[in-house]
Amino acid sequence: MSGPRVIAIDGAAGAGKSTLARALARELGLPYVNTGLMYRALAAVALRERVDLDDGDALAGLTLELRFRLTPGPTVELEVEGWTEEALTRPEVEAHVSQAARHPRVRELMRGLQRGFGESGGAVMEGRDIGTAVFPDAAVKIFLTADQREREVRRAEQRDLPEDVLGPSLRARDSRDSEVNPLFPAPDAAVIDTTDMGPEETLARALAVVRGRMR
Repeated sequence: MSGPRVIAIDGAAGAGKSTLARALARELGLPYVNTGLMYRALAAVALRERVDLDDGDALAGLTLELRFRLTPGPTVELEVEGWTEEALTRPEVEAHVSQAARHPRVRELMRGLQRGFGESGGAVMEGRDIGTAVFPDAAVKIFLTADQREREVRRAEQRDLPEDVLGPSLRARDSRDSEVNPLFPAPDAAVIDTTDMGPEETLARALAVVRGRMR
């Protein structure tokens, strides 16, 4: 295997990235890194401190002040110092993530931090550009897709919100994200359509990919 022992999982919101990444991390004994939480943390701090989300230099400065670590224990996951995952997934934070993440210097800094987590011993890392920009040399790249309707249903269940409320929000988020960071699979990524697949079947498919590429 050439390159870091990183499993890169990319895909749109609601495609099943987090569920798969956590399960794979447990199966493989690797840390789980949700890179989306890093951008959410930046947006949350900017909102709290009333920093202009159009000011790339100010947001880059905030990025340098954020503190991330891998939590110890049976399940090793990314933790944002001072913030819970529940707080970082609030609608008001989600509505501003793309705006905070669109600045080149911010993305450069975040990618550097993300590479540090993977290079320290490997990781299962999820996001939108892990296999294309953060770890183009990843041992395994998986790209998850699912149709729009299925993604809306899943996201509504995750957020415990009505589908008619979350559906338009998800479509708006897709549009904002595509402008900031266009979503496409790496040329050597294994593409898995999870529309008609449950978590266990998705995990089995992904494990088959991992075992085939990490011999």
